[in-house]
Amino acid sequence: MSKSKNAVSGDARCRQCRRAGEKLYIKGARCYSKKCAIERRNYAPGWQGNTGRPPKITDYGSQLREKQKMRQVYRVLEGPFRAYVAEATRRRGITGENLLQLLELRLDNAVFRLGFATSRAQARQFVNHGHFLVNGRTVDIPSIQLRPGDVVTLAESARRNPLIQDALASGAGRVPSWLSLDVNQFSGKVITAPRRDEVDTTVKEQIIIEFYSR
Repeated sequence: MSKSKNAVSGDARCRQCRRAGEKLYIKGARCYSKKCAIERRNYAPGWQGNTGRPPKITDYGSQLREKQKMRQVYRVLEGPFRAYVAEATRRRGITGENLLQLLELRLDNAVFRLGFATSRAQARQFVNHGHFLVNGRTVDIPSIQLRPGDVVTLAESARRNPLIQDALASGAGRVPSWLSLDVNQFSGKVITAPRRDEVDTTVKEQIIIEFYSR
């Protein structure tokens, strides 16, 4: 891919954060640097900062924006996202929290949470390339659902990958309590299904459920 195409793609992802009004951490290390779009232009695309009042948002608009934000955070297309909402609705408990749990237990998200990747997009690429094993078996499907007790291991062939090594070096101390990481064994384990207070994703999941209930 050419440099210009990469730039366009990168700007598009930055606009997603600016539209949400907060960091969605979808560009990896850049999100933690001064180059982050939120640090430089913390206002929505199409609105020039303090040159006027931002447009009012309707209830429907707020629900739509929150839904788009969650999709962008977890890098899930509309079709699969609807399927997650349907599954969350079928399950017992609070539907919004069920939805978050389903998304958190995706393999690509767990790889990101364990610190093997600096973004979910990068984690998905690593999984697609067969760099990870689940319970000893190579898995190349990023959306596979993990369960408590599952062990995610980095393949030996990928342990010298500089991108993964850099991610592990920069991600120390950020592993959530529902996961455990053994850096020496290049593996992580799902201890339990995540509770809402163990998920730092800043979304209003209940209004997303309301959006799909319209």
